[in-house]
Amino acid sequence: MPQDIEPRLLRAFVAVADELHFTRAAARLYVAQQALSRDIRRLERELGAELFTRTTRQVALTVDGERLLPYANGVLAAYDELGAAFADEARPLLVDLNTDGMISGRVLARARELAPHCELMARYESGLTGAAAEIVAGRLDVSFGRFAGLPSAVRARLAAQPVRYEPMAVLLPPGHPLTGRPEVELDALAGESVYAGAGNPGTREWTDLAERLFAGRGIKIAPPAPVAIGFEEFRRVMAKTRTPVLVAVDFPAMPGSVLRPLVDPVPLSPVSLVWRKGLKHPGLDALRAAAAELAGKEGWLERPAGAWLPEGDLTHMCPNE
Repeated sequence: MPQDIEPRLLRAFVAVADELHFTRAAARLYVAQQALSRDIRRLERELGAELFTRTTRQVALTVDGERLLPYANGVLAAYDELGAAFADEARPLLVDLNTDGMISGRVLARARELAPHCELMARYESGLTGAAAEIVAGRLDVSFGRFAGLPSAVRARLAAQPVRYEPMAVLLPPGHPLTGRPEVELDALAGESVYAGAGNPGTREWTDLAERLFAGRGIKIAPPAPVAIGFEEFRRVMAKTRTPVLVAVDFPAMPGSVLRPLVDPVPLSPVSLVWRKGLKHPGLDALRAAAAELAGKEGWLERPAGAWLPEGDLTHMCPNE
């Protein structure tokens, strides 16, 4: 029984069977006639059957050739269908936005404008640590977040493009003493317990960022709270715990709570577009173009004088693919 017959050999056979002429079949396949004849002889050897009768005037299918033709057509049709199903242009690109309403959503919206033929599907993983695991596993394609906060073994399997040095803020519960300030000095949080995703395995890069920011400032990381899935659940848990929350400055408005930018210094969260190394997709190209366009237009990669940035993060805020 023949094993692992190359599709090229079957395509050669079908072309000759359709044309019943080696010269025309070779032209149809854009190959030399000698190469086509060689492929037909190889297929005949692998099958142990003569597929064509050849004379100086004509080419005809043998009984075995007639028997093979429907099978060859069926195999090639399935092969082409498989290729189409996994073609970059055909399959949707799964894009994790982390949280609805953030800058990642603006990048996605612009990418959809740049590549309207692509299907870019939004997902919400809540943190880059969790999203990175999904990307490595092949269940997600792209995410946004602090690339330097991932373990080195995970970073080695991913590629990244810087998008923004995002200023950080604090989300305050109603009635908190700091809500009266237009901005909150970092030192004003001394003695506070601030929630930064502690205990959530999907947001470890954010908790690490908070620990670095709060170190030596007398600010505590709030203990783990139930992991809230969805905006409404997050709002409910926050209202119940009444704990300030460390967020990005463009975190979506939450009824009853007050968002205040952090200053003195302005802490920055380095945000990158992150994807699996080797991924080729026109949707990814559109996302990269959109991120670069918006970053250039709005100065997202400009750092304010005296801003705080985690030590070592600057090294990872550069493309590696």
